[in-house]
Formats: sequence, C-alpha cells, structure tokens
Amino acid sequence: MSSANKILSVSDALKKISEWKALGHKIVFSNGCFDILHAGHVDYLEKARQIGDRLVVGLNTDRSVSQIKGPTRPIVDEVSRSRILAALEFVDMVILFNEETPIDLIRTIRPDILVKGKDYSISNIVGADFVLQNGGKVETIELTAGFSSTNVIKKIKELNN
Repeated sequence: MSSANKILSVSDALKKISEWKALGHKIVFSNGCFDILHAGHVDYLEKARQIGDRLVVGLNTDRSVSQIKGPTRPIVDEVSRSRILAALEFVDMVILFNEETPIDLIRTIRPDILVKGKDYSISNIVGADFVLQNGGKVETIELTAGFSSTNVIKKIKELNN
C-alpha cells in the first residue's frame, strides 16, 4: 500500500475503521502537530502502535497548528507532514483535523484506546472522558527525553545567528 493511501478523509476513515473493528482489531488513536518529525515522535508513535492492532493518527492542519503554536508554525506544511507520518510502517492511517483539539474526530471514530505522552495526565487528555465512558482505555506513554520540534527549531535558529 502506498503511504499516500493511508491519508484518509473522515468518511473514508470511518469505513476502514469499521472493517478493522469487524475483524476484531483494537484501534489506537493519537494526535498532534508532528511538525519537524524527530526520533521522539517516532519512538512515541511506535510505542502507541504496540498498544493495539491499528494506529490512527489525527494530524492538526496548518491552520490549527498556527492557532495553537502561533503564526510562524508549522514549519512543515500539512501535506508533507501527513505523507511523512503515513510513510511510517507502524502508522496505519492519518486523518487531518482543522480544530484546535481532536474531540470531534475522537467522537466520530470512537477509538478503543486513546494515547498521549506522559506529559499529560489522563484527566487533561482531550477525549479521555468520552473514550472511557464508551468502554475504551486511555494510556500515556513515556516520552523520549530531549526531543521536541520547538527544540529543533531553536537549534536551527541558533546555528543561523
């Protein structure tokens, strides 16, 4: 399967997720901006995939990244970020979302397991209450120390000064 075929609209994603669930697969969902993909992102997503059978990544659009991170972000556009994520073998699907949070997407796809980094407490994870109320699980994953897109951007700026 071409990595581009893993980037789906919400309606196409629902069809595929329905097929996976019919096969008994546990759907893991995580989300983020994933601007300037680095080893910390890769470690995190690989660990997330190991929690279930299929990993669905909700990816903030350029507009929503700018709302969250400010007008100079993202550095990498949504088309490129989605293609890079989809190329990772342990990512089964990428869905772009335009809002600041993925709550509408979570309510729509109804994942079995919601995953975020340990820098979040479960009570602060968007959609955790919904997933738990619908019989799912919420997990946090240890992040790889020293990695962040913000740090990469800072280092690049320092090198250019």
